[in-house]
Amino acid sequence: MRRLFIADLHLHPARPQHSSALIDFCQQRINADDELYILGDLFDAWIGDDVGIVTYADIIACFKQLTSSGTQVFFMAGNRDFLIADEFCQTTGITILPDPTLITFDDQDTLLMHGDTLCTDDTEYQTFRAMVRDPHWQNEFLSMTPAVRMQQAQYYRQQSKEMTAHKPNEIMDVNLEAVTYAMDQHQVRLLIHGHTHRPQVHHLSSGERIVLGDWGGHFDYVSWPQGESWHLIREPI
Repeated sequence: MRRLFIADLHLHPARPQHSSALIDFCQQRINADDELYILGDLFDAWIGDDVGIVTYADIIACFKQLTSSGTQVFFMAGNRDFLIADEFCQTTGITILPDPTLITFDDQDTLLMHGDTLCTDDTEYQTFRAMVRDPHWQNEFLSMTPAVRMQQAQYYRQQSKEMTAHKPNEIMDVNLEAVTYAMDQHQVRLLIHGHTHRPQVHHLSSGERIVLGDWGGHFDYVSWPQGESWHLIREPI
């Protein structure tokens, strides 16, 4: 059995090649006894299960086929798709994981995160994150019509682009003290996360931090073969 880790695909109807790449990945590279972990931002925007399941019907069908074949698929919300909920899970057979999640692979305790909570220097983002993760805010948002929700999502996205354009790159990366604190708190020497779109293996005094890349002109994933160590893999789309 292998464990496969991906993040930050940012699927969008305007980029069908990314959806095709994911479907090919699921159908050609994943076996029935594998486990797939999706660590957030699978979709570029998810404004509710009622809209997303229809918009991404091909992806939903792909996941349903995958889980029906025996593959276990796990999803952890990112900053773009935190509104994924029960209907998505029931339709796809995917299990939602909290952020963070501690899992043991081959006697190796491993911490899984999306990664945005580690970017503590970006205080504007953390304030926004706290707002949209509040259950009251989410209930109000989901009570709006799909058209209004989409307008709101586009507005927030434009605001994010404008703020990001004026921020130094280091502010939008993880804070190393936050990384050390998270690893110490969970007593692990291995952390896997996405979010920053800066794929790399960091060797720290506290252990190793594997950063998954986004799916642009290529796709990145970590493969953990049974009885062996992990492999960070990058292939062109």
